[in-house]
Amino acid sequence: MSDPFVIPQDPTAAAAIAGIAEDLSVFDDWMDRYQHIIDLGRALPPFPAAWMDEAHRIQGCQSKVWLAAARREGRLLLAGASDAAIVSGLVALLLRVYSGRAPTEILATPADFLRDLGLIEALSTNRGNGIAAMARRIAALAAETA
Repeated sequence: MSDPFVIPQDPTAAAAIAGIAEDLSVFDDWMDRYQHIIDLGRALPPFPAAWMDEAHRIQGCQSKVWLAAARREGRLLLAGASDAAIVSGLVALLLRVYSGRAPTEILATPADFLRDLGLIEALSTNRGNGIAAMARRIAALAAETA
């Protein structure tokens, strides 16, 4: 089985946020942005079916979302999945920013970037609440391991 955890491609969470902003700025309308975000979700590492249980499920999401974490070499690695295409893409964005970072960096990087990039306003209220719940869970995992 391949590693389900997202390995960071960007050197820092701030660089990941800047990269996401740059990627999204290429698109003129939200339909193209949504398609890009959906494609990001499809590119996530496969999430083990055994982890698609209540212990890994994020409560507060309209669709089903699962999150798993592992600590390696002082960093928090994250894996995630959703049963909804757009939400899988949003999971991918969060994991790009937070996975593979030190817990202190995660805690120092609030999920405000989702609002700053216009992603929350472009979503339904339930989806926005779900992404906020996922960001809170990532912060809680970081706090537990800091």
